[in-house]
Amino acid sequence: MKTKVLRGKAMSSLIGLVACGILAGLPQESVAQIFTDKNYVKVSPNDTEADIIRKAANVTPSPRQLRWQQLELTAFIHFGINTFTNKEWGDGTEDPKIFNPEKLDTRQWVKVCKDAGFKQVILTAKHHDGFCLWPSKYTEHSVKNSPWKDGQGDIVKEMAAACKEFGIGFGIYLSPWDRNSPYFGSMEYNDYFINQLTELLTQYGQIDEVWFDGANGEGPTGKKQVYEYNRWYNLIRKLQPKATIAVSGPDVRWVGTETGYGRETEWSVVPGDQMIPEAIAANSQKADGFAPRDMMANDLGSRKAIAKAKSLVWYPAEIDVSIRPGWFHHPAENNKVKTPEKLMDIYYSSVGRNGVLLLNIPPDIEGLINESDVNALKGFKKQLDETFANNVLKFAKLNGSNATKTAALFDGKDSSYWKMTSKTEPYVMEFKMDKPQKFDVLLLQENLAIGQRVESFVLEYKEGDTWKKIIDGTTIGYKRLLRFPAVTAEEVRLRILSSRLQPAIAEVGLYLRPSSTAK
Repeated sequence: MKTKVLRGKAMSSLIGLVACGILAGLPQESVAQIFTDKNYVKVSPNDTEADIIRKAANVTPSPRQLRWQQLELTAFIHFGINTFTNKEWGDGTEDPKIFNPEKLDTRQWVKVCKDAGFKQVILTAKHHDGFCLWPSKYTEHSVKNSPWKDGQGDIVKEMAAACKEFGIGFGIYLSPWDRNSPYFGSMEYNDYFINQLTELLTQYGQIDEVWFDGANGEGPTGKKQVYEYNRWYNLIRKLQPKATIAVSGPDVRWVGTETGYGRETEWSVVPGDQMIPEAIAANSQKADGFAPRDMMANDLGSRKAIAKAKSLVWYPAEIDVSIRPGWFHHPAENNKVKTPEKLMDIYYSSVGRNGVLLLNIPPDIEGLINESDVNALKGFKKQLDETFANNVLKFAKLNGSNATKTAALFDGKDSSYWKMTSKTEPYVMEFKMDKPQKFDVLLLQENLAIGQRVESFVLEYKEGDTWKKIIDGTTIGYKRLLRFPAVTAEEVRLRILSSRLQPAIAEVGLYLRPSSTAK
């Protein structure tokens, strides 16, 4: 990838033009069904702070957004002409005849990902070089002019079939920037892009995620392109209505780095200003224009951040990183693959911070995921399974409740939740185990169908008659994971110190990491 450096300037200029409605040729009257009546709300100038907080507490994800969040782990497959040139970015002048992955096996790719716990795979159907992994009829720069399978192959088709066979989601990445197309930088390119997107959305069954970045350099003409974002979104919503559109899209945003680490305070409810041209959104919550915007501030959704918002939208964070230093496979990096311990740290700092981890796993020149990557992923999955195998709270008694009601906190479902009896803060959940237990990881989840509400909490344990702090945190969202020095205790309590309306806690867990990873 490494394209995000281009996103800010390209996006900011585009947003300004879209908001003013002065982009000649843009189909402003044709806007996608971006929002539902639950994941977007307008804020009135007359709303009080309490009104705004109440509205924020009741913004919830669309079904496609909720499904995406529940995946937790998705994989990126960067594979293409760059794999054969040993480059990160191609320039579009490559000869398709160098593309010949003689052992290519998409089943191996998907099985490796599924075995490691990943629930969806996104394929780079076309990167910035314009080389297509399917036999597009709109360009000669594709697999159809390569020696691989005598030009009769289709990697997108094989990938879609493998994902279906193994029962995981399938997504596609189509680079908006095309350094090969002679149309790039002209209005003709908009039709070219739509044609290629249509091929991908109609020939390969269900597409679960469509991934765009904001890269926009020069093409062969030396000009940059004005992207018709809403035209893309309209097409996707029409042809693949279940597909999530990320990260230059209205369903999922880019977290702001490519390190695998999200914000410690990550709100999924953020101001919709500048992303949604208010002139278009004035009279409708369901058919609004949308312009992608980089959101890289440290504070996106606090009370202060939303106090002057004109609208609020559910816009969760995807956190991308490669398992290697580069995004495409380079033989020299076979000994630089991230260790299982590093991948676990990334998991805690992405999925464990209310995000979805998008981990890139690039196949090599033969068309296989390298043994170094496979072993790292196996080690990661082993540590993940061992850490979360035993919730020491599962059979604890929750003060003031019976076991039947408490079961909702330990059923492994984010669709159920604990109904708080208290009407005011702090909300307290006090647990007593049958014997002292050792633990060093806290897991919390909110029921997102109710909303993201918790603003701050603290975990404490009882020593004698005194409650002592273990660790505190801010947001929870879909999932929050916190590590701390091991504690042995029989009684613990979770105090939610601040919340936007009553919280809906779906899961609570205390776990002990394997000794090899505990810190």
